[in-house]
Amino acid sequence: MPTVGLFNKEAKQVGDIQLNDKVFAVEVNEAAMHQVVVALLANKRQGTQSAKTRAEVRGGGIKPWRQKGTGRARQGSIRAPQWIKGGVVFAPKPRDYRMSIPKSMKRVAMVSALTSKVQNNEMVVLESLDFEAPKTKQVVNMLKAFEAKKTLIITAESNENVYKSARNIEGVAVLPVNNINVYDLLKYPTVMVTKDAVTKIEEVYA
Repeated sequence: MPTVGLFNKEAKQVGDIQLNDKVFAVEVNEAAMHQVVVALLANKRQGTQSAKTRAEVRGGGIKPWRQKGTGRARQGSIRAPQWIKGGVVFAPKPRDYRMSIPKSMKRVAMVSALTSKVQNNEMVVLESLDFEAPKTKQVVNMLKAFEAKKTLIITAESNENVYKSARNIEGVAVLPVNNINVYDLLKYPTVMVTKDAVTKIEEVYA
């Protein structure tokens, strides 16, 4: 079992914590992580973009001038793509970008992402993370203590005080365990997880 340090908010080590091999010490599957990230980003797309083709724009029913003898290039419609206010070539139409991923692949990708964070020393386990009231300065001081900038903070439950304290800090995000995903884990160079959140992650993925 991998063992990592357990820290308080002042970045002082207060002990060690053993992590589950089935979650934090598996073989990293980069192909699965890539596939899941592609699907996550595709599923975020609205797919509502739309433009009109030459068949849909208004006007252009008559040939603008005769075929020959004018000295100008031959034209068949003022709504052809080369004309101003003409139709769009291969115009985008509303479509569904959704991709489905098997649950087994999602699990492999998640444990691979968690393992890669541990292997690269990019995961910090916090003893606890409780604020009496929302205070941005508390999170700023904590990040300075750990010398962290772009950071994902994972809590066991939705914590309004922690969320409000961090929401105005650029490059910092707060997510409860049930909302974490592979994309966010890989996006942030530093991941801070509370001890309770680690227990929940192991319960779900081990």
